Amino acid sequence: MLDYSPILAVILISVIVSSILVVLSYILALQQADTEKISSYECGFNPYSDARQKFEVQFFLVGILFIIFDLEISFLFPWTVTLSIISSFGYWTMMLFLFILTVGLYYEWKKGGLDWQ
Repeated sequence: MLDYSPILAVILISVIVSSILVVLSYILALQQADTEKISSYECGFNPYSDARQKFEVQFFLVGILFIIFDLEISFLFPWTVTLSIISSFGYWTMMLFLFILTVGLYYEWKKGGLDWQ
């Protein structure tokens, strides 16, 4: 238990300091919001349409496609770092992964998922 005492001390100090900061910010902060703060847009511009309008599905599809193909990069970085020490199995596994992603991108392109109407 003696080995964990520094960790417990840091946790205790952080809880105390964060509690003090929360209480002080509640006491010292202004509690009255002005009209700009409670408006739809805090930037000061007048809204020109309803803020709750429906978005086209195309926005969500492009977002999902971006997430799928952006996660590819998170797999490529560790692979490139360890490329000199992994076997040929690791190399060909990544080639298969990239091939599957390429086929998926080609499919989306041909189906018109990347086109704006």
